[in-house]
Amino acid sequence: SGEDASPVVAVVCGKLGERLTSVAGAGLVAGGCLISTRATSVPFLCVSMGLLAGMGFSCLYQAAAVMMAKRCRRRLALSSAIARSGMGLTFLLAPFTQLLIDFYGWQGTLLIFGGIMLNLVPSSMLLRPVSSQPLPAKSENSRKDSETCMGHLDEATTRETQLQNPTDVPTTGGLKDGPSGNRSLEGAADAQRGCEPRAGTGTVPPCLDFSPLKDPVFFIFTWSFLFSQLAYFVPTFHLVARARTLGISSMDASYLVSVAGITEMVSQLLSGWIADRNWTKRYHYHMTYLALCGITNLLCPLATTFPWLMAYAVTFGIFCGGFLALVLPVLVDLVGVEKLHSYLGFSAFFAGIAAIGGPPLTGWLYDYTQTYVCSFLFAGACALISPISFFFEPLAQKWKLKKDRLGRAPALG
Repeated sequence: SGEDASPVVAVVCGKLGERLTSVAGAGLVAGGCLISTRATSVPFLCVSMGLLAGMGFSCLYQAAAVMMAKRCRRRLALSSAIARSGMGLTFLLAPFTQLLIDFYGWQGTLLIFGGIMLNLVPSSMLLRPVSSQPLPAKSENSRKDSETCMGHLDEATTRETQLQNPTDVPTTGGLKDGPSGNRSLEGAADAQRGCEPRAGTGTVPPCLDFSPLKDPVFFIFTWSFLFSQLAYFVPTFHLVARARTLGISSMDASYLVSVAGITEMVSQLLSGWIADRNWTKRYHYHMTYLALCGITNLLCPLATTFPWLMAYAVTFGIFCGGFLALVLPVLVDLVGVEKLHSYLGFSAFFAGIAAIGGPPLTGWLYDYTQTYVCSFLFAGACALISPISFFFEPLAQKWKLKKDRLGRAPALG
């Protein structure tokens, strides 16, 4: 799984930046597909498609997620939903792949997929790094448009540069001297530290930042992320199989997954738009969607006819898409952007283990019980357990605030 390589990818992103990391990821995915055309055994494919392509996809996801968090703060939930919404259409890959295999064979299909993946290279080049240089003051409108796109980060870094170089900018900017100017400088420095390399500080940052493992907020988020991923793939893998055991044809059963995928895509877009309204905290929406998704899975064994299974697929797609769209925005709200690489890397590592282990575990449950009912009950229980950790989020934030105050006390004294 690519998510299991996320801590390593976090280090690569910190060293190379998001753009080069994404380009490298595209190369790894395309290279994995091309090398796999020479495969002669399953272990060979485990390396070429599992390791290389998995590392590549992890690089692509990590770089895109962090860049999105840096540049789309005001509409982060909707931006994340748009970026993830294509996952709901992955059911189309199966017939498309089978069509390619029928015409070109499996080796030709891998070559085609490798060529398609190479299109990710020019798209990765569009990930423009966040710059700390001042914007040219050619026109007020263009400057405002750029600052709107960049958000608060560019505003802070521009003020910092103006304070450091007062003779290079017009004097009509309205900057004030005194304490307010100092606060602007400090805020700009804090914003810049979250996105720029730590140069000139006299200390070398560690290659792999283990500080998230000491943060209770990290464990709160990772608990939820892990159990949600443990439950997510179970219905996707077992819904068609359960429908067939109920006497439903394979063609009709395939419609269930298709409808669930389309519903999930639309739900992600709506969930992101609603979350950006700021009516309440984003993790409150996240908790609600997870709880409703768990209840839906627990009720799935009651659906024994095609119409009821279709109702389950639609309901599952709605609530599942709702919480998937908010994974990144919730993490950004909890920990900020400065250390997002490390937090996302470690969280995705543990979630990747859960995603790998979920389907085999429920497959063992089917072998033991000879029914798919236990699989959906397991998925429902995991989804209900997932949001429990967020009830401790206020306590964790208070503990961190108290710890920071105690840490400042000796310095002030």
